[in-house]
Amino acid sequence: MRVFCEGLELSNAVSIVIKATSSKTTNPILEGIKLKAEGDYLILSATDGELAIEKRIMADVKLEGEIVVPGKLFSEFVRKLSAEQIQLVLDDRNQLKIKYTDSELFIQCQSANEFPTVKQIENAQFFELKQKDLKEIIDRTIFSVATDDTRPILKGCLFEQDGKTLTSVALDGFRLAIAKKSIKECSAESSIIVPARSLAEISKLLDDEEKDVRVLIERNYMMIVLNGTKIVTRCLGTKEDFINYKQIIPSNFASTITVAKSQLLSALERASILSHVGGDNSVKFEINNNIMQVSAKSEAGTVTEKITISLNGEDLTIAFNISFFMDCLRNIASDYVMLKLNGQVNPCFIVPSENEEEYVYLVSPIRQVY
Repeated sequence: MRVFCEGLELSNAVSIVIKATSSKTTNPILEGIKLKAEGDYLILSATDGELAIEKRIMADVKLEGEIVVPGKLFSEFVRKLSAEQIQLVLDDRNQLKIKYTDSELFIQCQSANEFPTVKQIENAQFFELKQKDLKEIIDRTIFSVATDDTRPILKGCLFEQDGKTLTSVALDGFRLAIAKKSIKECSAESSIIVPARSLAEISKLLDDEEKDVRVLIERNYMMIVLNGTKIVTRCLGTKEDFINYKQIIPSNFASTITVAKSQLLSALERASILSHVGGDNSVKFEINNNIMQVSAKSEAGTVTEKITISLNGEDLTIAFNISFFMDCLRNIASDYVMLKLNGQVNPCFIVPSENEEEYVYLVSPIRQVY
């Protein structure tokens, strides 16, 4: 292999694909990045067995070939060469020479024959929607996925599309997030549970713009291709493996509160300073007529704030994990939110006052300690 490429393009490509390398593995090949010089391109790829990322950049290929370089070492080195033109030369001892200006580095590499084959998805089911809508639907649900291994199926978001709407659902046993966006085209209805880690990397590649993106699904895999970058992820299952989240949402509520989101969030942010210091991370809401009293306490002190609200229904007192509640509010774009409740032992549903069907968040209450 002998190839010339621009340092900035190589550095940017490496920074993308290295996210798919594995840092905890008994197979050293999964810590590497595969380089393949072919045609007019240098193709970089990495995988940990669940997530695979492939990026191609333009290159002057003098001799085709492929090799696996140590991911961390290669990444750190090429990051320092973003202003240089780089020559990559592979010898018959699997040593890669990185030549730049009048300097050079030799890296011992591994044979590409041992590198796992990245799953190729071509003639598969698909759906299309705007890039910004896919990014938004990911960002507004991913924070609610489970982070422990007790229920692996909950470590991903359920993507369910019915031909008109894509619904993303995430829950961890304490909270639930549901976001919906219209799709532009699809080949068939589909559902798949996508690991949160894979969705986080997909979100980083998406732009806040009107351009469309196609999502392809084949059995237990999902793939997107954007700007020369391909992400393929092994998925966790389908909606049949997920919790029936629709059964969780009641049709009627005893209390509905409308409140300015910024006012409530600011009060919670101030209360969290105390609840996080020697406290139990809880916040108490005391709702009476059109006043909500927000309070938190710890060994460091007590904070109480009163907020004007619009209440339709019964007064009540209820407590929540303050971090979970703030996470929900930060992911709602509306100026006003509605809190829908059925007493102090049932979950609170938080929806934007406008387009309330587009986003739904649930937070379970906690036992009051004061």
